[in-house]
Amino acid sequence: MDKQEAARKLQELLGNSNTIGVMHSVVVELSKYIIIFLFAVYTWHCFTVFIGRDKERKERVYRHQLKLMFTIHFICSLVLFLNSLHVQIIILYLLQVVLFVFAGKAYPYVYEGMSKIVLNNMLMLLMVGMVMIERLDTESAIRQMIFAAATCVAGLFIPYIIEKFSYFDIFGWFYAIAGLGLLALVFVIGEERYGAKNWVSIGSFALQPSEFVKIIYVFFAAAFLAKAERFKDLVLVTAVAAAHVLILVLEKDLGAALIFYITYLVILYVSTERLSYLLAGLACGSGAAVVAYHLFTHVQNRVIAWRDPWSTIANQGYQVAQSLFAFGTGGWFGMGLGEGMPDKIPVASSDFIISAIGEELGVFFAICVVLVEISCFVMFVNIALKMSRRFYS
Repeated sequence: MDKQEAARKLQELLGNSNTIGVMHSVVVELSKYIIIFLFAVYTWHCFTVFIGRDKERKERVYRHQLKLMFTIHFICSLVLFLNSLHVQIIILYLLQVVLFVFAGKAYPYVYEGMSKIVLNNMLMLLMVGMVMIERLDTESAIRQMIFAAATCVAGLFIPYIIEKFSYFDIFGWFYAIAGLGLLALVFVIGEERYGAKNWVSIGSFALQPSEFVKIIYVFFAAAFLAKAERFKDLVLVTAVAAAHVLILVLEKDLGAALIFYITYLVILYVSTERLSYLLAGLACGSGAAVVAYHLFTHVQNRVIAWRDPWSTIANQGYQVAQSLFAFGTGGWFGMGLGEGMPDKIPVASSDFIISAIGEELGVFFAICVVLVEISCFVMFVNIALKMSRRFYS
């Protein structure tokens, strides 16, 4: 049977193309409300699971969250398939299910006594990210799948490594030198994107060294501050931290520079419990921001786009304006997965993916994503407070 004959048979079965179109519209319209409702219930559980001390109830809630996540994943993948009818969507869906099941079973086994809410949130956010990237760019979704699978497997060895090598806090200088070296690597083999020279391409893969240095940077700061007893110790670690930030400034990766700076201030405050250090750091950072504004056109464009994107909608404010249009078009309940125009937003698949989520899945859904992330942060703080060793805390 050739393709034309198959299409004729399908039309005879379903009626006509108008009927197919109506059915598709109905499925997409109903799916967005179901997805929002299920995600809202999941988010509600993130903050209510700790009410009371009934352990069996908590375990039921954790299992319920996983069921909600898999249901949302199935509905989203079904809609994506109906939009394109590409078999690749089915293959990606099955691979993602295998990854989620594997992580859901393996991590509690390896990480004894782990926080189930952190695991569930990790899988939920990973699922949402994969679905939206798959919606925007299938090739990027495949790369994301590979990275996620590799990272999940690597994460299983962390407890073993920590158990066998309990002296990570003695490698402070190694972390510092490795971090500075990786950041400086872009000056040699880096390439510029969107005004910042912070990318390194290896074949078909492109990555930002600063993303990996974030982890090393925290290790470096924790290793030094855990043992800092004198003021000159604080001056030394602050100088090395400032070197990280300075390299990022020279790369014009000012967003990452801000993240590194604020991270260090938080770790410094937690370590010393001196409010004066925190306030002094914020004052210095504010002064540096003013200087950066006058030195870098890149910063000036960002500030202009933040203050009034509409006045420069054709230039600096285009990305922000398109993002606001996306949220306004989607409204509270969204246009439906595959029904919006997120491709109109520059760099939607990475920098502004929350706008794509807001347009197609709705502002309610986007708010739930933020709340799930807040839930993760609260749990991270709670876990850190229970740590006995200062370095790990």
